[in-house]
Order: sequence, then structure tokens, then C-alpha cells
Amino acid sequence: MAEVLDLKKLITFYPDKIYREMLTDKPEMRVALMCLGPGPELQPHKAPLRLMMYCVEGKGTFTVGEEEVEAGEKTAIMVDPMVPHGFRATATDPLVVMAVVTPVEDEDSKQ
Repeated sequence: MAEVLDLKKLITFYPDKIYREMLTDKPEMRVALMCLGPGPELQPHKAPLRLMMYCVEGKGTFTVGEEEVEAGEKTAIMVDPMVPHGFRATATDPLVVMAVVTPVEDEDSKQ
């Protein structure tokens, strides 16, 4: 069965903080939508998961490890597990990011 998400209807902005909505939360994949205007920032953090940050709308600066990547709409940024990552909107453009995370198979579970 298909699960259809109309992102245009889900995009919401708060004036001074990040709007976050978990779109799906399953063991094999989590998808979150984050919307932010100029000012708020998702501080770099680490997670033991594979991550794709997809810029749905706007422009922003994405931090991956020590690197900063300027990205606009329809850009996907892949992040390996335990690599610090975060993002912020530009001074003039709001930013909408869809984050897709998948678990990393533990080496012990392969045996």
C-alpha cells in the first residue's frame, strides 16, 4: 500500500524556531520534515545512522564533518554514520529539508 505525502501541505514555518514533523517512523526508515527561516539552525550532531538531507525548498548551508556545503532546491546530501551534520537557512531564504535516515547494519548481526 502506498503512503503519499503532499509536502506542500505540510510545510510550516515558526518565526523563531525549527518546525519539525516526523513523516514516517519505521524500523527500516525514518523521514522527517524540517522547515526554518533565517536565524534558527540545526546544530551539528552525530547519529549512528545513514542520512540523506534533501533540500526541498530554499537555500542553506549544510555542515557535514568539517565541510560546509551551500545547497539549493532538489539537492541531496549523503552523510555516513557518526559524521557530524547540521544545517541553516541563508540570511534571505527559508529552508525546507527532508531528512531520511536508515539504520546501519551492525557487523555483529551479519555473523
